[in-house]
Amino acid sequence: MELVQLPNPTATRIRSRTGFSPTLGELLKHVEDAQNDNPNAPTQHVLDLNSTPNSSHPFVLSFTNLTYSVKVRQNDATDAKTDNAATKILLNDISGEARDGEIMAVLGASGSGKSTLIDALADRISKESLKGSITLNGDVLESRMLKVISAYVMQDDLLFPMLTVEETLMFSAEFRLPRSLSRSKKKARVHALIDQLGLRNAATTVIGDEGHRGVSGGERRRVSIGIDIIHDPIVLFLDEPTSGLDSTSAFMVVKVLQRIAQSGSIVIMSIHQPSYRILGLLDRLIFLSHGQTVFSGSPANLPPFFSEFGHPIPENENRTEFALDLIRELEEAPGGTKGLVDFNKQWQLKNKRISEKTLSGIPKVSLKDAISASISRGKLVSAAASSVHTFVNPFWIEMAVIAKRSLTNSRRMPELFGIRLGAVLVTGAILATMFYHLDNSPKGVQERLGFFAFAMSTTFYTCAEAIPVFLQERYIFMRETAYNAYRRSSYVLAHSIISVPSLVFLSFAFAATTFWAVGLAGGTTGFLFYFLTIVASFWAGSSFVTFLSGVVSHVMLGFTVVVAILAYFLLFSGFFISRDRIPPYWIWFHYISLVKYPYEGVLQNEFDLNPPRCFVRGTQMFDSTPLMEVPEALKVELLKSMSKTLGINITSSTCVITGADVLKQQGVTQLSKWNCLWITLAWGFFFRFLFYLTLLFGSKNRRR
Repeated sequence: MELVQLPNPTATRIRSRTGFSPTLGELLKHVEDAQNDNPNAPTQHVLDLNSTPNSSHPFVLSFTNLTYSVKVRQNDATDAKTDNAATKILLNDISGEARDGEIMAVLGASGSGKSTLIDALADRISKESLKGSITLNGDVLESRMLKVISAYVMQDDLLFPMLTVEETLMFSAEFRLPRSLSRSKKKARVHALIDQLGLRNAATTVIGDEGHRGVSGGERRRVSIGIDIIHDPIVLFLDEPTSGLDSTSAFMVVKVLQRIAQSGSIVIMSIHQPSYRILGLLDRLIFLSHGQTVFSGSPANLPPFFSEFGHPIPENENRTEFALDLIRELEEAPGGTKGLVDFNKQWQLKNKRISEKTLSGIPKVSLKDAISASISRGKLVSAAASSVHTFVNPFWIEMAVIAKRSLTNSRRMPELFGIRLGAVLVTGAILATMFYHLDNSPKGVQERLGFFAFAMSTTFYTCAEAIPVFLQERYIFMRETAYNAYRRSSYVLAHSIISVPSLVFLSFAFAATTFWAVGLAGGTTGFLFYFLTIVASFWAGSSFVTFLSGVVSHVMLGFTVVVAILAYFLLFSGFFISRDRIPPYWIWFHYISLVKYPYEGVLQNEFDLNPPRCFVRGTQMFDSTPLMEVPEALKVELLKSMSKTLGINITSSTCVITGADVLKQQGVTQLSKWNCLWITLAWGFFFRFLFYLTLLFGSKNRRR
């Protein structure tokens, strides 16, 4: 008898009423009942999992004549003349079935079609490309229904590194289990799952990554399985769950899958080369070769199958290793595996008659009745607590959970925000000391223009660090949204909201460092607008970079694209060349430049004051001209001469150029400073919406 220790408040031995190994729902119910009966009882609870599968309401997943091909590039003109050169068949007339209580394993060499078959069964290939039928208890599976009753575990362990095992599973419970389930019930379910996965000793350990020590590889894989089975699905798909693990860890993972199958689930997985111990846990095998079935049946049928084929398996040899080696030899032979494929078809026909006689006495159960019975046993919690919806939680619950998870993960890596804050403070300090207390001279005007152009562009460049954020979460996001853990809109809104406090803090740090040190005008109101403009710039820059991270899938390529586009934005902002001087065929780029609007806004905040400030007086008009070196007395005489000619009295103290004149020279005349601020903010919202569209249409995670 196999025992699982649970932190429950009774010492009662429990056996499933249905004959199945207890589902997580049943475990949870016994936990709740025990808590209600005696809340002060000792924390010791033993569960009897030594039970046999129930066949009164069985699930049978059948797939018939699955065929899938893709277009490939033609290497030369000779290949282009043939039809076969343009199409590669990945699956060729694959049929079989999987039952609840069993593990079906798909085996084959690399490129044989294992992952493709798993993807086909899990509805990860578009219906237009996949030929054949997939049914559950005779009913065709719709995509929406399959998402609710199934789960798919990817080959890679895609987890947040700074969350503990328990936190990771708890967040998954918050996503996949409805809000009608109390938090205590969700927590009890997580604890039951931790015990089922054998992760009790690692429950409070962080997942870890390259820079942080965490759980072992086998434990990571079991956590990856756990987050997808938190709702106790009826069908579980896994793409090579033992890949990269040592033999002991791989065996423990498959042992967990056996427990999941015995609780009433269909488990279908691909595996490269199982060990002898793992083979003993598998119930059905499908061997593939170049997309064709070369064997389908029980592991016990391997010896008679290959014996009749003329290649008996030697004693004391691993049956799967022998089969895979033989298949590989046949693939390299002139005739290929055609003979083995044909022999398998004859073998399947013979065994089909026998199995039909055996199963003729078992009543067929409709999918609706089978799901209802499964829910009544406690499986499929997301459907048990409410009717089957596309999403189990409203969007505000999803947003709250996404935000909490992201903040928890980020809080444990404070060095990331610290580095960004340090970069902003260092940049602000350099600008403050470089442009310290600018005067109201012609040179001061040019220096102010240079300061504002650099300061506004810097806010955008410092946002480039956001590129890896979504790229690191991309596949986690795709895995979670593939089975409707949450809405894409919830993800976008949550990440937008939680980014605001850090942007405000960075903006205040930069504004406070530079405003008074540089000697900018406007006092408190001027500082407030300057601060708000920097906040808007950070917001627009962060949104722009986030949008690009949804389009570009590689970090280095993303940095290259961001840096290049931001350089173009600065070029067309109006600093290097004013709007009036930009060629007509490039003027459109001036208006889509993100730097243009905050740059023009802070210019107006500095130069458009009441009363107006003077920046060029009398003889200062000769600065930056060849007459600059002329003695001051001669400059005064020149002013007198100009006064007589123009009929205007111009003295050394006469104001020649005000702040308004500077704005006209720079072409800043079309928008008010507040309109510039609103437009900058609007750009941020626009790019967040584009980011949502990239997630909606660009992350389907489905083959074409």
